[in-house]
Amino acid sequence: MTALLEATGVGRTVELPDGPPLTILSGVDLTVHEGDRLSIVGRSGSGKSTLLNLLGLMDSPTAGELRFLGHDTRALRGSTRDRLRGREIGFVFQQFNLLPGRTALENVQTPLLYSNGREFWRRERIAREILDLVGLGDRLHTRPERLSGGEQQRVAIARALVRRPRLILADEPTGALDLETGGSVMGLIEEVAGQTDAALVTITHDPAIASRSTRHFRLESGRLVPSDAGVGVGGEVGVGVGDVGTDVGVSV
Repeated sequence: MTALLEATGVGRTVELPDGPPLTILSGVDLTVHEGDRLSIVGRSGSGKSTLLNLLGLMDSPTAGELRFLGHDTRALRGSTRDRLRGREIGFVFQQFNLLPGRTALENVQTPLLYSNGREFWRRERIAREILDLVGLGDRLHTRPERLSGGEQQRVAIARALVRRPRLILADEPTGALDLETGGSVMGLIEEVAGQTDAALVTITHDPAIASRSTRHFRLESGRLVPSDAGVGVGGEVGVGVGDVGTDVGVSV
């Protein structure tokens, strides 16, 4: 089984303007293979966002080694890392982040504007196909403000998956949805991921969502530890940086 991503002793420390350095993550070991289904749970302030930024190649570790498709991510130039992320990693966020005033079709085409060759010229057709796959084939020309919350999330999912990424990172993907719609959305993400054997890493505070995965982890005091399915986050210990992050712009 091919390893897409390998983290070995990964840590993330940030410098504070008026205090000692703040360690958000330390000693993180994680291997993600093709087709994996992982969940990571943790309280607010436990480092989930920081870990997502590292796994998604949006940031670099300050300790340890993080390899993606065999590449040492700290050795990659910014433009190379950006291209790799855009081609191979899809993000599904709690906030839909759709472009206002643009139709569902236009929103989903956006990532394809940075493609080359055939994928660029076929972008509208590709976007139509993925929107049809998520059940929005009849809403192609509808703008986000005229879509329900569940429909907006489906557009966001289609946009994240339109380039058929090998790794999908879902950050609280159902946090803004009701229970029934949330379950439907997760089922949809899992279905699309299964079609391309993409790995799916879900970062959540919801034990019900976490239990859908086959491998389970929790963030505890800045460390990633294995967890049993369905274990909640109530007993977890955060790293106590939520207030600090707000004050100094550190997203954790």
